[in-house]
Amino acid sequence: MVDIPADPVQRAFLGVEKSVLDNRWISRLDQAGQNRALAMSQMHGLPDLITRVLAGRGVTVDEAVEFLDPTLRGLMPDPYKLTDCEKAAKRIAEAIRTRQPVAIFGDYDVDGASSSALMYRFFSHFGVTSEIYIPDRVFEGYGPNPAAIDQLIDNGAKLIVTVDCGSTSHEALAAAAERNIDVVVIDHHQVTHDLPPCHALVNPNREDDLSGQGHLCAAGVVFLVLVATLRLLREAGHPQARSIDLLQWLDIVALATVCDVVPLKGLNRAYVVKGLIAARHQGNAGLSALFRKAGLAGPVTPYHFGFLIGPRINAGGRISDAALGSRLLTLEDPNEAEAIAERLDELNRDRQVMEAHMLQEAEAEALAEYGDGTGASVIVTAHEKWHPGIVGLIAARLKEKFKRPAFAIAFDPNGKGTGSGRSINGFDMGKMVRAAVDEGLLVKGGGHAMAAGLTVERDKLGKLRGFFTERAEKTVATLVANETLKIDGAIGASGATIDLIDRLETAGPYGSGHSQPIFAIPAHRVRDARIVGEKHVKVTLEAMDNARLDGIAFRAADSQLGNLLLNSRGANLHIAGTLGDNHYQGSRRVQLRVIDGAPAR
Repeated sequence: MVDIPADPVQRAFLGVEKSVLDNRWISRLDQAGQNRALAMSQMHGLPDLITRVLAGRGVTVDEAVEFLDPTLRGLMPDPYKLTDCEKAAKRIAEAIRTRQPVAIFGDYDVDGASSSALMYRFFSHFGVTSEIYIPDRVFEGYGPNPAAIDQLIDNGAKLIVTVDCGSTSHEALAAAAERNIDVVVIDHHQVTHDLPPCHALVNPNREDDLSGQGHLCAAGVVFLVLVATLRLLREAGHPQARSIDLLQWLDIVALATVCDVVPLKGLNRAYVVKGLIAARHQGNAGLSALFRKAGLAGPVTPYHFGFLIGPRINAGGRISDAALGSRLLTLEDPNEAEAIAERLDELNRDRQVMEAHMLQEAEAEALAEYGDGTGASVIVTAHEKWHPGIVGLIAARLKEKFKRPAFAIAFDPNGKGTGSGRSINGFDMGKMVRAAVDEGLLVKGGGHAMAAGLTVERDKLGKLRGFFTERAEKTVATLVANETLKIDGAIGASGATIDLIDRLETAGPYGSGHSQPIFAIPAHRVRDARIVGEKHVKVTLEAMDNARLDGIAFRAADSQLGNLLLNSRGANLHIAGTLGDNHYQGSRRVQLRVIDGAPAR
């Protein structure tokens, strides 16, 4: 690994002032970061490469050893530190002791499905009847609604537990209160001081919660509630409390943590590290069936959760039966799991076809409305025939293509639009959407910095575009003009080895808040470049010593990056990307995921 230090003015890495994707390459480590890396190496005897990666992600010298070996025992707080957790645990334990029928109301995404499955498995262990209810994305929308609550109570529920939703469901929870049915809310979404009527609301992001666990996804919060509940049941001498091992379900918690893109810090790191171990044992029939359908090769990684398993579970909620994912994760019967996994795999293929068609239309509209996008601050596209369950994916693709905050909106025949947006780093999209609500431009809307949802009337779309443009213009222009790609170091093809990948994995898992290390491959000749699969570009790089490195740029065939690779055969390029391994026919090879490039001058 070639160490190229940064100076106070952040000299361009390898001299790349402007890459093919308009990024300025800089070293991730400034002088203070290099000093931290050196101190870690000297104090703890860690390899230089690992300490550079850790220092570049904000890990301190004192934290390094624990960070490399995260444990649940060391990172899990006392669950009672979460506001209302003790109250929730006591009510759930009461339902188990008295065998009260329970309804579990979840969200239609992976976190909601995982959270619902955790609760269902817990109640099932104790022989308690429980029913999972996942609302229809199109007809019911997000969160509990009064009609669904009444239906669950009519079906016999004596306790309702909402997971990954409920924190702002005032009307629905009031309906349960009117019928004297307790509701326990377990959630992680932002909530104001105005709380809904419920027996307990466990949400580390409520204003009066001081647990410091606001980075958890809903499944991570559910796990803490189950830990507290199990402790109560064991203290009470419940006969089945000693025979349950919650750790066996950490694969479900890890799946949700990765797919909900919450920061991989603190307890979340332990969830994912230990959850990957559980997943590799393939004890969950549903996950195992999905692994087979996805053609999983090699041990389970966060990539497999995020890009192979998550989209298949989400497919049910996007375009069909939203309850398929949660049901799959509860199954013990491998035959039934295989059937549902097959259905989700089919739905995912259908979703991909629909997404490709919608994306083509969205890109055409964006080009017609904004040209190449360089003069736009926010991209807003809309169509009467789009599926509302897929607009979030379209927004993400538009954001990637135009490097601007982007929205995709699906209008129904009555002129009501359901939209989703994705933002770029540094621009708070949720705040902008809430401001549009305050201006009366939206029926409703909300979200967080990087993503948001909205409902808009057709006749206000033009004004909404204007409002977003005015609101975002200065900030987005500044962010785009100063966009950089942070490089962890430079390596040659001969240095990109399986041993290097194994060493890098000790500083993982990587994801939100703990990004995959990015390396520059300096001045390598493009020996071969061609389009493979679904518009991916496969490239072979060759160093001066004739060492070679295979790489792939995903979905790049029609992009500036893809054009650079395809038109540079025989030329020297600086390439930036992340290193991984590719398992194929029993062999394991190094593969570079290409994310940027520039001519080597």
